[in-house]
Amino acid sequence: MSEQQRSVLSPREQPGANGATAVAHPNIALIKYWGKRDERLFLPWTSSLSMTLDIFPTTTRVHLDAEATDDEVTFNGAPAAGEERRRIAGFLDLVRRRAGLTHRAVVDTRNTVPTGAGLASSAGGFAALAVAAATAYGLGLDDTGLSRLARRGSGSASRSIFGGFAVWNAGTPTAPSAEADLSSYAEPVRVGDLDPALVIAVVNAGPKNVSSRAAMRRTVETSPLFKPWAASSRDDLTEMREALLRGDLDAVGEIAERNSLGMHATMLSARPAVRYLSPASVTVLDSVLQLRRDGISAYATMDAGPNVKVLCRRTDADRVAEAVRAAAAGGTVHIAGPGQGARLVDEGGR
Repeated sequence: MSEQQRSVLSPREQPGANGATAVAHPNIALIKYWGKRDERLFLPWTSSLSMTLDIFPTTTRVHLDAEATDDEVTFNGAPAAGEERRRIAGFLDLVRRRAGLTHRAVVDTRNTVPTGAGLASSAGGFAALAVAAATAYGLGLDDTGLSRLARRGSGSASRSIFGGFAVWNAGTPTAPSAEADLSSYAEPVRVGDLDPALVIAVVNAGPKNVSSRAAMRRTVETSPLFKPWAASSRDDLTEMREALLRGDLDAVGEIAERNSLGMHATMLSARPAVRYLSPASVTVLDSVLQLRRDGISAYATMDAGPNVKVLCRRTDADRVAEAVRAAAAGGTVHIAGPGQGARLVDEGGR
């Protein structure tokens, strides 16, 4: 297992004392997670596979305060409120129950990725919170335990515990809740000779009109295409793992693109439809097709939002970024490579 794939520092080796600071990055799914079979435990219908990025880090500090009567949560320097605060407080309650402690926490989160725009902000956010909170409360979890814990904040956060490529196992659908909970976690994926980049076209950094959680629920409950897509996604995952092991970027890209567009088809067939694609999204998708006609290995993937990610070889990333930037019509473009997993850092951020 490479250093990039296994970068979590064990909380057993880093005593929490009264607090801990962790950093984590978002991941972009190449085989998508879409739809929960258990919303309380964040158990997915299908397994998924992603690449953790080396950009857009989230840094979170958790400090225990034995005298406080409530959690204090700040997000990018401002007090967290509404759904954002409720999710973090609920996650801390879960950690406290597991630790057998009642201490409230002071949480400070600094996020560098747009929130709620389909750029996996919650993946990096809850992975960082899981590592910092588990350490501060002395849970002593290994990588698998941290992945299970992060999943309870945001399903995709289970994958950001690991660097490089990771698969989130859906677990055993028919098992009792406790067994199903234990069976659903992420783990690193073996990769052959592959030097990939993801070119990210942010055509709209604003929050989505329909949250991912609401869109998933609607899709699972009403889309006639969801079950066929879920079945095909299992086959896509098998083929994706084989392609990654071979180091076959073109096969990886082809599988990722069809899996992503299939997911968006399930949303469009929901009742009422959920449509995240914008005219700018389609223009960027067209530019990716043109790149392939010009002989460049470039393949698109999209999460629940209008922004487009383009998988390519690192040596082609600048050319792909130039083409995508021209198509994005005023949007911003970022180039990412495979990044590290969630990890503890000192107070200076190292």
